[in-house]
Amino acid sequence: MIATSFDPTDKHQIPPLVERATVQIGSRTSESDEVPKAGYSFDMSDTHDYDLLVIGSGPSGQSAAIQASKLHKRVALIEKRRRVGGVCTFTGTIPSKTLREAILSTTGGGLDDGFTVRARPEMVDLIDRVNQVIASETSVVRNSLARNDITVIEGEASFIDAHRIAITNDAGTRAVTAENILIACGTNAAAPPTGPSDGKLILTSDDVLKMKDLPSNLAVVGGGVIGVEYASIFATAGVQVTLIDRRDQLLDFVDREIVDELMHQMRKKDVTFRLGEAVARVEIFEEGRPEVELELESGKRIIADCVIFSIGRSPATEPLHLGSAGVETDDRGRIPVNEALQTNIPNIYAAGDVIGFPALAATSSEQGRIAACRMFGYQAENFGTLYPYGIYAVPEISMCGATEEQLTQDRVPYEVGVARYRETARGQILGDDTGMFKMLFHRDSHDLLGVHCIGTNATELVHIGQAVISLGGGLDFFMNSVFNYPTLAEVYKIAAHNAANRLRHVRGPRRKADAKAAETPVMSAEVPDRDDPRPNEEPPPAASRTTERSNDD
Repeated sequence: MIATSFDPTDKHQIPPLVERATVQIGSRTSESDEVPKAGYSFDMSDTHDYDLLVIGSGPSGQSAAIQASKLHKRVALIEKRRRVGGVCTFTGTIPSKTLREAILSTTGGGLDDGFTVRARPEMVDLIDRVNQVIASETSVVRNSLARNDITVIEGEASFIDAHRIAITNDAGTRAVTAENILIACGTNAAAPPTGPSDGKLILTSDDVLKMKDLPSNLAVVGGGVIGVEYASIFATAGVQVTLIDRRDQLLDFVDREIVDELMHQMRKKDVTFRLGEAVARVEIFEEGRPEVELELESGKRIIADCVIFSIGRSPATEPLHLGSAGVETDDRGRIPVNEALQTNIPNIYAAGDVIGFPALAATSSEQGRIAACRMFGYQAENFGTLYPYGIYAVPEISMCGATEEQLTQDRVPYEVGVARYRETARGQILGDDTGMFKMLFHRDSHDLLGVHCIGTNATELVHIGQAVISLGGGLDFFMNSVFNYPTLAEVYKIAAHNAANRLRHVRGPRRKADAKAAETPVMSAEVPDRDDPRPNEEPPPAASRTTERSNDD
């Protein structure tokens, strides 16, 4: 029974329990995608079916739906797939990172411990592990939505107007209405210039799980984050990889020293870099052993078993018919939003990759939460610009804060503190003697300005630095802190001492010169009476010479 005395505008009142039912979704019966029974409604004069309708079940959609539910709002989430989780779970973050860990586990972690016998993994085993993790993650998301009484509707969504959404599935098409709508549909991999991928020889980053066998030779076109990750991951599995990018530098937003170390490690795995190059022609040979030939604009030719095009991503908004609701997009299909994540239509919001930068799973989740709070009038602060980046290459990279290049451009005086994994006992235990860690401190205030790391668990280590920067800490914190031993976190202590030595932070002040010393030259060298090294000769006449350097020199 539903209590008629429930006031949904009272955020302190706990809403009554809702009876659940198994419903027919599409052409199948689902016991996991539960929704309220037909005819259910709160005792309120709301003309809409829901207070919030979320399109997409990725990080931003999940977060928004759960936050709105905790504000006692009626929430429904539309997902076109049979399972919840979105691009992040099925073709993006979860598959690529799981594939990475599965390969590292098979090949000995990419570390030289002197004991592990290297083995070339089988693609079927790698995909099996990926599917296991996807299933587990899907279960976690589904249970989280169910615990928060969120209605999950399977189907393809499209706008009828600013408050009505048409949902099409195996059972047909029906319309639902909502006071507010959040677009969180994510992105799709940009199509190769050769046309749609075939899932065999021509692939995008979304098609990697379609591989039947591990290739011997692989070409990766595009040196962004995704391209670099897959190039290094497959190289770790023993695949000969060629990475092609029209830019002269990889990952131009990452510290140059870190990128140089990454490229060095990838070259050790036989990765060939073709930077400043563009693909002019692609030809497929299917007779005998299928191969792909890429001809570059420079005339170079590259033969590979298959090619992965990682040339960007585009918003998955085409099926939504945004024009029917009047929602505007930019020239790349992204949805512009204001600080409240509100589109040009007041009741329609957007979050996650569909709005563009920074397009990270972690930031997308925060955007969804913030949008849900603000659309219902609750205060929520922006997370600002201080958030960590993680690049899950082999070795992995992470950073937070400013780079040396940014500080130099902004003319901020800074000093560097560097630590190597080989300087820590934990690094030796793990067999990672190539990892590097660096911190950037303001030369005058000694505040921490940036943290950069490449090596094992870099994406975990960076959070210590992130917290210190957020709280306005600096060199003194690390000099006076104690870290567990043996851990990789000791690199903070080592790098702090390195920076302190450069800053003369731990040296005592110089003694003030007395009045007499102040009158003498800054530098004086008295030449002895006999300074001629030649033996058995008469010494030259006594002489006294003084070499001086004044403060004006």
